[in-house]
Amino acid sequence: MRVKMIKLNNGMEMPMEGLGVYQVLDMAECEQAVSDALKAGYRLIDTAASYNNEEAVGAAIRKSGIPREEIFVTTKIWVADFGDDKTPAAVERALNKLNIGYIDLVLLHQAMSDYYGAWRALEKEYEKGRIKAIGVSNFYPDRLVDLCENVRIIPAVNQVECHPFYQKEYDLEVMKELGVSPMAWAPFAEGGHDIWNNPVLKEIAEKHGKTVAQVTLRWNVQRGVIVIPKSVHQNRIVENMDIWDFELDTEDMGKISTLDTGKTEIFDHYDIKLVRLCNQLGR
Repeated sequence: MRVKMIKLNNGMEMPMEGLGVYQVLDMAECEQAVSDALKAGYRLIDTAASYNNEEAVGAAIRKSGIPREEIFVTTKIWVADFGDDKTPAAVERALNKLNIGYIDLVLLHQAMSDYYGAWRALEKEYEKGRIKAIGVSNFYPDRLVDLCENVRIIPAVNQVECHPFYQKEYDLEVMKELGVSPMAWAPFAEGGHDIWNNPVLKEIAEKHGKTVAQVTLRWNVQRGVIVIPKSVHQNRIVENMDIWDFELDTEDMGKISTLDTGKTEIFDHYDIKLVRLCNQLGR
């Protein structure tokens, strides 16, 4: 079945499932994963300046033979490049590294440093047309609301950690109210909580004749959350895409809701040491 699309607040349509390439540092491996994903029907690829693999993503897209307008590409600007003066140069670097003509969505990677200056710069780049949509990543509700109250263009997307063990229900409510589409990084909790052997997820997977990975992804997209599972294995890339021919029922969704711990075990943005580290990286 065809991947469901979501309409962003600027009218653009974005696939609700794509491939993430975080921590895929080998350029050949990254290019191969993106190529495999495109062959499997993926039309959304998510990268970032800090992933150091934008060139590989662009190379795979150029070699795919798929019309550029059919592929949705997301990248992110790192904290060290935030500011009215620095962000335009970072956008230019991303355009050059990807080398695919334009970028569908550019996000500010963290709610740190001079993200107001960076946002003003993104607004200008968006109005030039080489960026088709702009958004943010890792913005908690208070910072997202504050940003939306003080900018000309509301973010189209907020990419946040979101999986069965950290469900972000309040965050999703706030995003819905603001008209910002949610996008999940680490939809498998980076393998934490022994997710592949979780009895609740395994029971639901057996009920539907699916895998735990497929149930986990389906759960998020049914909540209106865009997902970008990462894999470099062709069989798993194909498996992760096979979520569009079944639906979780109310009972399934209710059981998964009981898994929420309400906290992260991956990246706590309230951890002062991590915030300082993010601000220092790339300086």
